[in-house]
Amino acid sequence: MASGSSQPAWIGAAAAVAVILSAEALAGHVDTALILSAGLALGIGGLLGRGRRPVTLPPREPSLPARHAVAEALLANIPDPVILVDRRVVVMEANPAARRLLPGLKLRHPLSFFLRAPDLLDGIEEVLRTGTSLTIDYVVRLPTERAFAVQIGALRMPDTAGGGEPNIVLYFRDLTEARRLEAMRVDFVANASHELRTPLSALLGFIETLQGPARDDVRAREQFLGIMRTQAQRMTRLIDDLLSLSRIELREHVAPTRPVDLARIARQLVDMQVPLARERGVDLRIEAPDAPMPVLGERDELSRVIENLIENAMKYGGSGGVVTVALQRLPGTEGRPDRIELRVTDAGPGIAPEHLPRLTERFYRVDVASSRQQGGTGLGLAIVKHTLNRHRGRLTIESALGVGTSMRVTLPEYRPEPVEDPADPLAERQGRGGAAGSVEG
Repeated sequence: MASGSSQPAWIGAAAAVAVILSAEALAGHVDTALILSAGLALGIGGLLGRGRRPVTLPPREPSLPARHAVAEALLANIPDPVILVDRRVVVMEANPAARRLLPGLKLRHPLSFFLRAPDLLDGIEEVLRTGTSLTIDYVVRLPTERAFAVQIGALRMPDTAGGGEPNIVLYFRDLTEARRLEAMRVDFVANASHELRTPLSALLGFIETLQGPARDDVRAREQFLGIMRTQAQRMTRLIDDLLSLSRIELREHVAPTRPVDLARIARQLVDMQVPLARERGVDLRIEAPDAPMPVLGERDELSRVIENLIENAMKYGGSGGVVTVALQRLPGTEGRPDRIELRVTDAGPGIAPEHLPRLTERFYRVDVASSRQQGGTGLGLAIVKHTLNRHRGRLTIESALGVGTSMRVTLPEYRPEPVEDPADPLAERQGRGGAAGSVEG
């Protein structure tokens, strides 16, 4: 294909040169040998060019405005804050994330007007001076504390490609969540070690006493064995709660798919807790309609949630004498489905406002001594929170000193999808009452 397309070009050129040389020869200006040499050269050139492919020009680079538009689009889609400053530390560009981090940020204004961080400004000057990239920690205190690792690097723009000082790009990498998780992990290990160390130390002390001075003391042995049994039970509860929390966290992203009747589970748990409530002098009541209240969930996990809430109300709010478990259906709003609310209320001393945001943290206790005396592990509400996360539910805690505490659990109501079958007018009712709509008790 290439050789065929190139033949007309060299044949035409040869013909033109031949005509010119023939005219010159006729005029007596060029001899016959020169004409033959020229014709031979053209023939060889044509033969050599027969196998060559046509020359393809490289694609043209996009224009400078088009490149700027592409760069701005890339910058806008970077989720982390990015700021570009020139050699005078004046803001040249900033993406939307940077404007959210620094609301007053304006282009063509000095960065120091909006970023009051001497370490970062000194780092920019050092990068301008040395050309070496730096990473500096930056912490925002308001409105909430956030931590960033700011990477400061030199960026040569087209106008400085030939030399001179570069511009500077600041990339803010958000480390808030990572540091928070690391702090929680460290706290968890420290608290778990502390919670296990105390009963272990007590057990070792009593064992040494029974092997030594109290070896033949029957009364002391019976007393120490009772205390040792209590401490061993405390460790067992702690380990059981830790294992339960780990299992729930492993499956927290997997939503349940089986419908259960939350009202029936609540009635069963209240019936089981009535004897313990009587021992504590607490009147345990339930207020729930007779109709089923279906939700998607794991029966055992939801039972654990209700049990923990009732036990907490009896342990820490039972001094008020009454603990009420109430269920109701809440209408959905803004396209959200209807929800089922379970509320556990006590009339106890209440909880101070500063403790409410931290009640679902692992091992957090309002009163450490009272919690240990009641046999608590500090993990009950953490288990409730993570269980509700898996069930796509929510826990809300309301309390006032001297009034009491109310813990509300809300879960999406389960409604089976109707079976659409135009040939069967009873299909929708069968879909609601058949196997797909059956609710586990």
